Amino acid sequence: MARSVNKAIIVGNLTRDPEMRYTPNGQAVTNFGVATNRRWTTNGEQREETEFHNVVAWGRLAEICSELLKKGRRVYIEGRLRTRSWEGKDGVTRQRTEIVAGDMVVLERKPTEGEAAVGTEYVAPEETPTEPERTTPPEEASIKETKSEKATKKAETKKTENVNPEEIPF
Repeated sequence: MARSVNKAIIVGNLTRDPEMRYTPNGQAVTNFGVATNRRWTTNGEQREETEFHNVVAWGRLAEICSELLKKGRRVYIEGRLRTRSWEGKDGVTRQRTEIVAGDMVVLERKPTEGEAAVGTEYVAPEETPTEPERTTPPEEASIKETKSEKATKKAETKKTENVNPEEIPF
């Protein structure tokens, strides 16, 4: 059987401040929006299309997103696509596709007048081995243990590093 891939990578600007809440079992979850632009030229005319993405982060990454991200901030998000369905109060079935974030990088943005430049900061999901075991939300239960081990190793390494934006290949 062939493997399948469900991976989303976006670089864009936050459309709203993150909203963090906790599930009944104490798991942090943060929701925010990111806008991305696509530019092209047709018959010598510059065109642009904006796409709006819903992003959700869980656990320690949710807490970090809530602390570091603000509307307008440029961000790199890596995760997977998930589509949820529910029935509205009017009886109509609705769907929402969102990116479940696995990694996030705050990118440098141009400072506004009178504002200092914001440095580039890398943030990875963090899991501390000494934390009590938490119940994983159903939508996160399918993540393999190797990814959890990988996140633990990342957390043990330096969480913040300065990167020259000119060295980023995109």
